[in-house]
Amino acid sequence: MSLEIEHYCPKCGEERDFYRTASTLVHLGEKTKWRCTECDYGFVKIGDDIESDAEVAA
Repeated sequence: MSLEIEHYCPKCGEERDFYRTASTLVHLGEKTKWRCTECDYGFVKIGDDIESDAEVAA
């Protein structure tokens, strides 16, 4: 996995570069923490399917 990704930042309101701050292996997959290079907004991603900043619809 790369050390930098492009992702939408809700704080900046546009696509920004995020850098990986931490990574560990959990039972659901690889857990990675990402930070925006502009405003320091952060989110967690587990595997390819779970993101802490994803909108959930019931």
